Amino acid sequence: MTAEDPRAARTRERLRQALLAECAQRPLEEVGVAALVRRAGVGRATFYVHYADLEALAVDACADVVREAVDALHAWRGRPDPVSAPPALLVFFTGLAPHARLYRALLSPGGGGPLGHVLHRDLRARSLAERTLVGAPDAALVASAVAATFAGVLADWLHGLLDGTPEEVAHQVWQLLVSLHMSR
Repeated sequence: MTAEDPRAARTRERLRQALLAECAQRPLEEVGVAALVRRAGVGRATFYVHYADLEALAVDACADVVREAVDALHAWRGRPDPVSAPPALLVFFTGLAPHARLYRALLSPGGGGPLGHVLHRDLRARSLAERTLVGAPDAALVASAVAATFAGVLADWLHGLLDGTPEEVAHQVWQLLVSLHMSR
């Protein structure tokens, strides 16, 4: 893998931060490229060098939440507590509020949407790798079920289709995921 150009990385980071700042003030569908590049201090052409459109930038800006979710679900060692979510998962759910509106725009109910696809792909890959490493049965099946369950519950909760505090939902989804791992 080649090293990334530091200037390009800084430009993308400026664009991501500008998008998050814009989305803190208005919904993603109301954010324009002109306002975004003005806030980021880059030209419109520079934006299009790095991103095809605002949705691509938004997914990239939210990629950290995907990494945090995947890491939070795998932040335990040994035998998992079947009732209480790991602290990292609690932190993940309680930290979603500042950008929840943006996540809802990119994660449709049921776990679809551009952010849902990235979340499902990355979570499935991590779960599959870990299950394969330990020789767990039906690794691909369980990895798919874990990814779909987590993405679906997260999306439905963010869209208000599930009730519960961040802590309650973290514990509930954790219990579902542990049962999926234990069933096979």
